[in-house]
Amino acid sequence: MLFSGINYIAVVVAGIASFAFGAVYYMTLARPWMAAIGKTEEQVKSESSPVVYIVAIVSQLVMAFMLAAVLGHMIPLGSGESSAPSVTLANGLVTGFCIWLGFVLTTMLINHGFQGQKRALSVIDGGHWLGVLLLQGAVIGAFGL
Repeated sequence: MLFSGINYIAVVVAGIASFAFGAVYYMTLARPWMAAIGKTEEQVKSESSPVVYIVAIVSQLVMAFMLAAVLGHMIPLGSGESSAPSVTLANGLVTGFCIWLGFVLTTMLINHGFQGQKRALSVIDGGHWLGVLLLQGAVIGAFGL
């Protein structure tokens, strides 16, 4: 089966950890982020909705699940009696980085470019997604599949 070897505990931990990382990351960079999007703190607070946070956590869980699926399909099978993929912290980090560089960063840069967003926003958001994918890759790699 396509997703039969996924460690669902690793996926949940990776999803929750990356959501928490995003909260800390954007709280730390709140002022530069608001300047980059051209909004005040009052505007951001007045436009806030619980739906955004629900979508964010669900999306982080889906991202972690798909990263685990990619790792499971890309990493060679273990040797000997083990038929499970040999997923490690190192290849979790490398895979997370490659997905960030090849898909997430490139897509974000294209979108931000055509939307006329400031480069500062691309740097801030790009750093966030790099952190998310490295953290998810590390967690899934450490837990294994």
